[in-house]
Amino acid sequence: MTKRAWWLLGLNVLIPGSAQLLAGNRKLGRFGVVASFLFVLIVVISVLLSFAAPMVLLTIGSSTLGLWAIALILAFYAVLWLILTLNAWHLANLGRATPTGRTFVAAFSAIVLLAVAGTAGYGAYVATTANSFLSDVFIAAPTKEPIDGRYNILLLGGDAGADREGLRPDSITVASIDAETGEAVLIGLPRNMELAPFVAGSPLADKYPDGYGAYGCDVDVCLLNSIYTEVELNTPDLYPDAAANGSSPGIEAMRDAVEGITGLGIQYYALIDMQGFSDLIDSLGGVTINVAEPVPIHADAEFTIVAEWIPAGVQVMDGYHALWYARSRHDTTDYDRMGRQRQLQQAVIEQFTPANVLTKVQAIAAASSKVVKTDIPQGSLPYFVNLASKTRALPIGSLELVPANDIVPEFPDFEYIRELVAAATAPTLVDEGAE
Repeated sequence: MTKRAWWLLGLNVLIPGSAQLLAGNRKLGRFGVVASFLFVLIVVISVLLSFAAPMVLLTIGSSTLGLWAIALILAFYAVLWLILTLNAWHLANLGRATPTGRTFVAAFSAIVLLAVAGTAGYGAYVATTANSFLSDVFIAAPTKEPIDGRYNILLLGGDAGADREGLRPDSITVASIDAETGEAVLIGLPRNMELAPFVAGSPLADKYPDGYGAYGCDVDVCLLNSIYTEVELNTPDLYPDAAANGSSPGIEAMRDAVEGITGLGIQYYALIDMQGFSDLIDSLGGVTINVAEPVPIHADAEFTIVAEWIPAGVQVMDGYHALWYARSRHDTTDYDRMGRQRQLQQAVIEQFTPANVLTKVQAIAAASSKVVKTDIPQGSLPYFVNLASKTRALPIGSLELVPANDIVPEFPDFEYIRELVAAATAPTLVDEGAE
């Protein structure tokens, strides 16, 4: 009877349903065997698609219907394997096995059941969590086409946090990505840039025809990042459709200004506040940065007292230290800070792979769904995930619109800026067939 128990439960592990075919309800056994082979077939097809057509898997894994289908399939198999294993225990008649054999057989089958059915059940839970996260962060909208062969995404880092009121986009970057090759360049705009022109035809182009703040503005200071605050607080009616399009009046005003400054058409934006950035880094297990010079962490709101230092060298930073690395101002300039922010952005792009994200989807969902805003459509995610895989394999370019590049933020030469941007975003990859 002990051998019989080992055989039945062992077969149930190898081919769920086979125990019932040999010694029990054959109808249930046939159903279990067929379902098990179908599951193996699904796994094999998924593996083949991951090599031959990864966009198919990405589309399924980033759509509401696809994630619900995955969740239901995994939940179904978790329940089926539980039923088949419990029934196999009954068929094995463990009560007639030797005491030692009974213990080992039961423990073995229980461990396998926990590993197989438990993993399937957990996978179903992760799929529903991912679906909720994607629905909260990304919008339902048509996909926009590339402009001159590129996608230009406005990245805003807001300074909202526990110790601040309101939000100001202190980190302003355009990620310009070749729509075919994935070649990318990060264009950093200083928050203190003045006289920003607005793209022709935009609401603020009429209000500030000579540039933002040329003759004053509606807030205390007339800097680039003040545009967000002014429009959000004083004139949100200038952008009545912003909320319906997954944005806000302040973000749309910033988009118009950045388009006017760079000459690029901005298809999408992504905004994350400072605390959200810290939580996101923690959820992904930290970020590795090569620190060129020690960076101070401040102990006061005026950024004058140093609490500790981030030492030079390769550092694995948690969210707290990564945030301070990006925002530290003690004995440094805004332009130094911009360089560190760009370094962090590049590290995030290069180090956080889809596999890494997939294994930590619950933590990411908890950190991001309430602190990240974007108007990227959920339907575009498979394309952008695939494009990001190309970007990570290439050097990421950088252009800082700062004095080091002969740009004076107080009196910018916007024609010169647009020339620099055009040169930085010109394709540089050699066509493999050119030879």
